Amino acid sequence: MTKKATAEFLGTLMLVFFGVGAAVLGTGDGVAGDGLHGISMAFGFSIVAAAYGLGAMSGAHLNPAVSLGVLLSGRMTVSEFVGYVGAQVAGGIAGATIIWLIASGHAGFDAAAGMGQNGYGAGYGGEFGLGAALTFEVVATFIFVTVILGATRGDAPAGFAGLAIGFTLAAIHLVGIRVTGVSVNPARSIGPALFVGGVALSQLWVFILAPLAGGALAGIAHGMGLTRND
Repeated sequence: MTKKATAEFLGTLMLVFFGVGAAVLGTGDGVAGDGLHGISMAFGFSIVAAAYGLGAMSGAHLNPAVSLGVLLSGRMTVSEFVGYVGAQVAGGIAGATIIWLIASGHAGFDAAAGMGQNGYGAGYGGEFGLGAALTFEVVATFIFVTVILGATRGDAPAGFAGLAIGFTLAAIHLVGIRVTGVSVNPARSIGPALFVGGVALSQLWVFILAPLAGGALAGIAHGMGLTRND
């Protein structure tokens, strides 16, 4: 379990470092110079890297919603789930801390003004409301976890799970960055919100509960055989 927790910690740190880092550091002509596309690819590529680099150790969940789906589908124990989630949240906070340390070296940087946090409503992204944010996060997480559960089954084509998962996360970001900044992952959302504070913290419940609901629905559907070909 120690090796699995270490892999989940490092993988989630990578996800936040690359994805949130693209949003915070990759401005102007950098990787996120075109905004939506650059950030989407950074999140997707980070999942591919973690899946192939760390997946053999822990399955590279990197996300409490994914772990909840795996639990409810009958593919992990409650004790494993608790250990995974603790490591993921710690990794997300560590990744956000590294981004904050780097960004703080730039004159005029103010974390409170924005650090890749998720949000909704007036002043954020496309200013979508709470209902839109909840709907997007539940549906997108359901799709994401369904793909993961299907791609990692023993009878799935070998060697392609990381690509399928990474491409799916990138596609989700292409659809939803203007809606919520895309969470689909409580561990990804917690770290930046802690540094931004204020509205980001007050809205954090959405990016914890909605992804967990989507992941739970995906796990239950998979466990019942509704999203697999048995």
